[in-house]
Amino acid sequence: MNAWLDTRRMKAADAFRAAGVPHRRVEAWKYSDLRSAVDADAIASAGPAQWSLESDGVEVFDFASGEAPDWVKAHLGTAPDGVMGEASLAFAKAGFALRVKKSGEARVRFTQGQARVLIVVEDGAALRYTQTLSGDGFQNIGSEFVIGKDARVAHARLAEPGTGVRIEDSGVTVARGGAYRLACANLGSELSRLDLHVALEGERAQAHLSGMTMLRGNAHSDVTTHIDHAVGDTASTQLFKHVAGGKSRAVYQGKITVREGADGSDSRQTAKALLLDIGAEADLKPELEIFADDVKCAHGAAVGDLDAESLFYLRSRGIPETQARKLLIRAFLEEALGGVEDEKTREFLWQPVEALL
Repeated sequence: MNAWLDTRRMKAADAFRAAGVPHRRVEAWKYSDLRSAVDADAIASAGPAQWSLESDGVEVFDFASGEAPDWVKAHLGTAPDGVMGEASLAFAKAGFALRVKKSGEARVRFTQGQARVLIVVEDGAALRYTQTLSGDGFQNIGSEFVIGKDARVAHARLAEPGTGVRIEDSGVTVARGGAYRLACANLGSELSRLDLHVALEGERAQAHLSGMTMLRGNAHSDVTTHIDHAVGDTASTQLFKHVAGGKSRAVYQGKITVREGADGSDSRQTAKALLLDIGAEADLKPELEIFADDVKCAHGAAVGDLDAESLFYLRSRGIPETQARKLLIRAFLEEALGGVEDEKTREFLWQPVEALL
């Protein structure tokens, strides 16, 4: 009954087995050695993720419910994928597809296991998508966003603290005049990674990514992004802030590709990290790959400790050192939510970070 899905899953399984589990000798995974934490057999045999979904104004299809509608068949497996995205398509026995025709909201929570998600936002439509990743153990979520002409997606993503391996591979395609906005909070796990691939495929398409990472203990968080300006007159921004304490490790790898002929592209990316303890580590790697002449592209990265002069100023005004440090950390992270206009979304992302502080 689902021969089309079986065919796509077999193709994805072949691609995963050919590539193998990513490890530190693979350039894109040099800071997050997945093979040291989980092997291919464990990935293939991981059970389905548990998920709960609330939605309004959204058409929902459960992959376990039978024959898929045509819009699912047309789009599933077509967004840009990494190797773990291929794994989720090949082995996940749980997941769902959403379609928005006008305006809708969806709120989803995932726990350990594998799942596949397809989100189709049709021309002129708008979606507010709120996502929470929780639980321990192995988790691998593959997400696809197909954003139509002049469509809008506001995506809020919270990765709660965990003790296992947590991977999400997300592919996004944006048509002419469309926009994808991501705001995320990453609180780390034994090994946590968000792999995000965004293709701006039509003129005036936009992608705006922002996030904050708060780590302690031995937590590990990796945010790896690739924005592909496939045509001209497209725009993207990235701003990621990281705070690492204890023996934790924060990773950001951001790549921007401007293809030949994509004149008029405008792209900026910034990554900053605070190291609170001598055993903490931050690896920031912005990258530009430009094949066009008439473009505006910029990147920057900085790693350091809390500003000593600012800390001295607060303490000289009678603020205890612990409180002063918290104030400076809050101010440092707050900028990452500067583009989030919705107050509920800001609270959703900020509350768990505030709890860690």
